[in-house]
Amino acid sequence: MTDAEDAAITRAAEADADNPPLTEEELAGLRPSREAAPGFMAEVKRRRGQRGPGKAPPKEAIKLRLSQEVLAHFRATGDGWQTRIDETLKKAIKG
Repeated sequence: MTDAEDAAITRAAEADADNPPLTEEELAGLRPSREAAPGFMAEVKRRRGQRGPGKAPPKEAIKLRLSQEVLAHFRATGDGWQTRIDETLKKAIKG
């Protein structure tokens, strides 16, 4: 980004009445989010792949060989076809 582009962006931001620049006093009063909202930060700070409370148990990714007929049938039902295979298999084991 050139200095001219940076200056243009700064001017546009300063002219935005809905989002005025912070004053020095406001800047001095800012705190890290971990201090300002510790409970919230604990909830949102999860490692990639971690499941939140109350979520369904994760499914396991496997390789499964199915006939072309079965695949064609379920794929023809559109998005979510793998979930529908899972539901069909659950019904089969529950009787």
